[in-house]
This record gives sequence, C-alpha cells and structure tokens, in this order.
Amino acid sequence: MTSGLLFSAIAFVGGILLAVQAPTNALVGRAAGSPLMAALISFAVGIVALGAMALATGTARWTPEMRALPPYVWLGGLYGAFFVAAAAFLAPRIGAGALLTAAIAGQLLAGLVLDRYGLLGLPRHDLSLPRIAGAVLVLAGAALVGRS
Repeated sequence: MTSGLLFSAIAFVGGILLAVQAPTNALVGRAAGSPLMAALISFAVGIVALGAMALATGTARWTPEMRALPPYVWLGGLYGAFFVAAAAFLAPRIGAGALLTAAIAGQLLAGLVLDRYGLLGLPRHDLSLPRIAGAVLVLAGAALVGRS
C-alpha cells in the first residue's frame, strides 16, 4: 500500500469515527442535560487515551521547538472543543449527515484557503480548476444533504 493510499485510508477511518462521535456525544449530552458536559467528557476520555499512547510510545515530552511556537498555535484545542460541543448539540437536531456535510464543506473551504496561501506552515497548493470543481460539487452535496 502506498503512503498516499495509507494516509487516505487513515483519514477515511477518522471520518467514520467523527460521524459516530457526534451522535455518541449527543447521547451523553442528553443524559447530562448539556452538550458542553458531553464535550468535556469526550475530551477527558480523549486526553487519557492520548496521554497513555504518548507515554507508551515515549513521545510525552516538551521539546525546545515547542517552547518556541507562537501563542496562537495553542488554540487548536479550542477549535476541537467548539466542534465537539456543536456536534453534540446539532446531531439530534439536524442529523449526523447534515451536520457532517456542513462541517466537511467548511473544512474544505478553509483547507483550500490554507493551501492556496500556505498558511500555518502548510505548503502552497494552487487553486486549480479540478480543485475548484471538486469544492463546488461538495458544496452542492452539502446543500442537498442539508435539505432533508
């Protein structure tokens, strides 16, 4: 299996797990009476799992490069917290399909901008006609899925 195919497969499995995460957290949110509590529990379980993996692989350490990072890079957890809490709130209201299609459309648009300008340390990728056409198709799909 080529690395490109392997990386795509990992992303695909991650997408499946995100689809399952939203309704799972919605169940916790319903029982707790709060999507924020559901997000907190989700992150608590995640931090324990990631901590165990980092300790097991010997990668739980601070490096000089990490100390030199600009302050804004530490906001990544806030982005995830917003999405997890929003997904726990929205999944029972609009459904997992509409939620994730809208999220993917947002990710795609942000990804194209990040790629185009090489933001946040990413390599630059031009906005080619096939990339634009693919984005338009995804946005059209998001509109169709969101219509129920």
